[in-house]
Amino acid sequence: MATPPLEARHQPSGLNREFNGSRLAFSDYVARNRDMLSLAHTGVVDLKKIVDGNAPFELLPPAGFPAGQQKTYRRGVLLTHGLSDSPYSMRHLAAFFQQNGFRVMAVLLPGHGTQPGDLLEVTWQEWAKTVAFGTYKLAEEVDEVYLAGYSTGATLSIYHSLRDKQVRGLFLFSPALQITRWAALANLHKLYSWLMPSTRWVDIMPDLDIYKYESFTKNAAGQMYALTRELSVQLQKAYFNGRGLDIPVFIAASADDKTVKISATLGFIVRARHPSNRLVLYTTEPENFPPGIPPEKMELVNSAVPGQKILSSAHTAIVMPPEDGHYGAAGEYSNCMHYYPDDMEKYAACIQHPEQDFQGEVTGENLNAGILRRLMYNPNFAGLKVSMRRFIDKL
Repeated sequence: MATPPLEARHQPSGLNREFNGSRLAFSDYVARNRDMLSLAHTGVVDLKKIVDGNAPFELLPPAGFPAGQQKTYRRGVLLTHGLSDSPYSMRHLAAFFQQNGFRVMAVLLPGHGTQPGDLLEVTWQEWAKTVAFGTYKLAEEVDEVYLAGYSTGATLSIYHSLRDKQVRGLFLFSPALQITRWAALANLHKLYSWLMPSTRWVDIMPDLDIYKYESFTKNAAGQMYALTRELSVQLQKAYFNGRGLDIPVFIAASADDKTVKISATLGFIVRARHPSNRLVLYTTEPENFPPGIPPEKMELVNSAVPGQKILSSAHTAIVMPPEDGHYGAAGEYSNCMHYYPDDMEKYAACIQHPEQDFQGEVTGENLNAGILRRLMYNPNFAGLKVSMRRFIDKL
């Protein structure tokens, strides 16, 4: 199959390469990014919907929760989305934290929310600057600072927690602690991409999703690999110095994850030392406890739901409830990218008849079952909230 052609969206917009917060108040940072997103998406249908979903945001806790002793609020959480995603992916977690008395802030990572070409030149250090800024702004208002991240956002949250002793705990969802080694070679394309611009891309896709890039750059993969390598070095230093990660950690992940290596997540929680640590693991083998993790610190959830044609969980499924209007059970978006462009017949069937599809992670076994959509929501999201609530009660 020929490589799909590059289009205008596959070029940098010039709007979102670097962190743009500087010394702004968080509300001004949100406003500046909303203006930037409005400019980036000028002329599109549903501009407000697109800006609202891609923009950073903040929420105040409802009345009735204890105030802080030294700051305005007792607890706050900074939410960081994943690679190629947007703050939309953190909206339901944000609502949960708000309902449980947290001051909430959510950032937009540079290169995201605008167009896929903006990931061609961004660096992971700009993402780290964004998380540092958000943490600093949150710490101005709350006694207790917590970080919550999905995928790459989880990686960045751990990385910052090792550098900032204000962080009191972590909430990690599908954490990207280790990815495949091919990503280390991703930036070799720079040697010849001036001759063949398409070589700067892992995938060139239709980009039907308004809250997540489908097209994916080699630079993004390379930056993610560099970030995970740096985090690994910093964690090894912490372990060697006898410090480790001694703050409470909550993790929710899929054993079937094909984006990141679940073995790295299991190894991480084994070495994390706090007695309140908790792992919720979605698996098709809920009777098999991974070795090395005390059963009392782990909750295994059966990820197969035959009545809903769900074969397993997925990297993309953890943080979204079935009720979500975009990614949920009756949502407007279907993730069928694994068929494009090699099998356009199955791609069309997957897009056009989602009610007939199986759902799950994109594995060989699942693909053999029939037309498969990658699962984008967590059928047990209500149970996840119960588990997080129990964890919070022990903080």
